[in-house]
Amino acid sequence: MSTTEQSFSWRSIGLPVLLPTLLFSIGEGAIIPLIPIAADNLGATLAIAGFVAAILSIGELFGNIPSGWLVSRIGERPAMIGASALSILGVIICILAPNPVALGFGVLLIGLATAVFALARHAFLTSFVPVAYRARALSTLGGAFRLGTFVGPFFSAIVIHLTGAAIMAFWIHVVACVAAALVLLLLPDPATSFGVVHTSRVNDRNLRDGEALAEQQSHGLFATIRRNRAVLSRLGLGVAIIGAMRASRQVILPLWAVSIGIADANTAIIIGIAGAVDFALFYTGGQIMDRFGRLWTAVPSLVGLGIGHIILSVTHDASANTAWFVFAAMFLALANGLGSGIQMTLGADLAPKTNPAPFLGAWRFTGGVGQAASPLMIAGITAIASISFAAGAVGLLGLVGAGVMLRYVPRYIQKPQK
Repeated sequence: MSTTEQSFSWRSIGLPVLLPTLLFSIGEGAIIPLIPIAADNLGATLAIAGFVAAILSIGELFGNIPSGWLVSRIGERPAMIGASALSILGVIICILAPNPVALGFGVLLIGLATAVFALARHAFLTSFVPVAYRARALSTLGGAFRLGTFVGPFFSAIVIHLTGAAIMAFWIHVVACVAAALVLLLLPDPATSFGVVHTSRVNDRNLRDGEALAEQQSHGLFATIRRNRAVLSRLGLGVAIIGAMRASRQVILPLWAVSIGIADANTAIIIGIAGAVDFALFYTGGQIMDRFGRLWTAVPSLVGLGIGHIILSVTHDASANTAWFVFAAMFLALANGLGSGIQMTLGADLAPKTNPAPFLGAWRFTGGVGQAASPLMIAGITAIASISFAAGAVGLLGLVGAGVMLRYVPRYIQKPQK
């Protein structure tokens, strides 16, 4: 073990990475369930509200393209601070929005900022955490994100209860981003705190490992997709469907609550409790994957997400539709939590060992396409037919995704040795 690895302390990543991630995630978790509600309050139809909510995922998808270039040019910490500032601008536009169009523009900026922040924090850990601790650090980072999305809706419920206005809860994200930026600004330079940091020579520039990873992921994205089109069109399709199901869950639950008349504060509480179920399972999913293989989380998770949407589709007009909504929200959270880490794990399994970054960038983009597409699908079907049809269609998509995983995971991924 190197001197750097011997001197590594978990405390050393708590303030510079985990705390800003937790703060940013609390803010984002506070507003995500409220975006369709805010659109509805501005006079949007249910379909338009769904489209406005979908813009967040679209922003994240397109933000993934320049984020690697940006992080490699200005560094991880400045990128996170800049992303926090951009997110604040987006939230303020949402708060002041006079119509759904302006609200959608603010949501787009938040999505772009989220993509930059996510890649920058990943690059930060890659630069400053020794290889021997890196997997656990990334897992802990994912846990911090899930904790934030669990806590955020409860803060929203409190603010809505006190003010009576869902849009006022958007200020939570402003406060969270300011706090995250202050933590990053007030900390000493990580290079002095962490000691020796490995660098790489990329395009005639010396970059830290994390900056080099970000540069490589953004370079030649579409060429990498073409080179790996065989696996990306097969197993990548399954991962895109996982992204679609997860994004659908974030959009369809608040839309459903609006449709059946649940109060805004109660919606936030229900989604917050569902977030707790999701958070409680983030480590269990990894244990199952390591012990039994990737199929044992990928397939049950997709089947569960599919069934949860189908339950919603057939209970919209039931006399106990609120109780069914609560049950479906918890069931979807259980299924989603079971599949925690499956996208990143499959990507790591498939990536070339010598130069994994370009493939991982293409893998993330493939999942992001699904994540951006499903909310648009929900909005479109809701406009043409109804939200029940939209939920049913997404549910069937989840079952198709389970079949894709069942067929292609054994072909491309070896079962882990016990």
